[in-house]
Amino acid sequence: MARYSAIAWLLLAATCLSTRSHADVVIDWNSRADAIAAEKRVSGPAHGRGLAIMHVAMFEALNAIDRRYLAYRLDLVADRNTSREAAAAAAGHAVLTALYPDQRASLDELLARHLASVEDGPPKERGLILGRKAAAALLEWRTRDGWDAPDTWRPVTQPGVYVATSPVASFTVGTWTPWVLESPAQFRPGPPPALNSPTWTRDVNEIHDVGGLVSRMRSDDQTTAAKFWFVTGARAWNPMVAQVAAHRRMDLLDCARLFALTSLAGMDAYIAVFEAKFQYNFWRPVTAIRNGDITGNPATPRDASWVPLGDTPMHPEYPCAHCITSAAVAAVLRGVVGDDVGDLSMSSPTAGGVTRRWATLQAYEEEVSNARIWGGFHYRFSTEVGRDMGRKIGELTLATQLRPRTRS
Repeated sequence: MARYSAIAWLLLAATCLSTRSHADVVIDWNSRADAIAAEKRVSGPAHGRGLAIMHVAMFEALNAIDRRYLAYRLDLVADRNTSREAAAAAAGHAVLTALYPDQRASLDELLARHLASVEDGPPKERGLILGRKAAAALLEWRTRDGWDAPDTWRPVTQPGVYVATSPVASFTVGTWTPWVLESPAQFRPGPPPALNSPTWTRDVNEIHDVGGLVSRMRSDDQTTAAKFWFVTGARAWNPMVAQVAAHRRMDLLDCARLFALTSLAGMDAYIAVFEAKFQYNFWRPVTAIRNGDITGNPATPRDASWVPLGDTPMHPEYPCAHCITSAAVAAVLRGVVGDDVGDLSMSSPTAGGVTRRWATLQAYEEEVSNARIWGGFHYRFSTEVGRDMGRKIGELTLATQLRPRTRS
């Protein structure tokens, strides 16, 4: 069962403080959401949807008290003498218990732990009411976002001819209602390169050489990085968001805003990339390399037994999902704190707990993209397109959502 180090999270929470309020409330609920998703093996998009609901609800409740930013969509106003800790904890608890009712006992314990430090009285009661109100409004709104649409993907075959029976993943995600984008296709890229183009020839041969299970051209460090980034979903960036909040000593509202912005960008990146993936239905390297003899390109010969380093995800290749989400989140972080983040680090449950570090967000983005090539999953042109889409989504999110109020 994949979990983050409890000690690491406690250290982050302990440093993410301010004189006004404790930002560890936000980090604790984020950590719990990640742990539940890992235990239940919730898909990246489904987990991202839950995080967006939770973090926006927490932001809306806190912002109703401090009123420093424009709201996302809720018209909430609260007495300034309202407990911020109670409001944030109540919002997190209400969202997660609605999404994971079987986890209520442990979620109740986490709520009680946070509320134990809040003095009983009207401010605490107002905070509980406010947090639950924000959560209920966001949950009700997102019930109509298409998340529960039936999967109607149709296997491609001829009558009577066997095809692989494993279901594809995330077929309907590209039809979900976006949080920031005007439509899932707003930043849809052009099609992948033709199979006789120089770009295709270069990139399919590159991944053949460095992305195979047995590769003489991939270094040990590249193999480690590839396995490191087998971790999927928001668990691949939430630890770094927490570190940024901690390093900047953000107060409770600013910490909630940062998590809300990255959750919005990450979720819309998922929606956009799966819309594009199933629009183009482009083949994965393992399919292309084993069928190199049918492309009409003599420079990309068939390798009948080639397999990638890892298990290929069960959805179309183009564009790269890891690349778009990492770039979207990095764009938000870059817009808030700049590219030079000092020393970001993360450990991965898919690489034996190995810890990797990055001094800049660009370095983090580049490693994620390269790792998908070294792992045998994505062509380089797909990683470049994914990063470009992600940057546009992250920058749009930061430019249009949760903006500071202008002083009149």
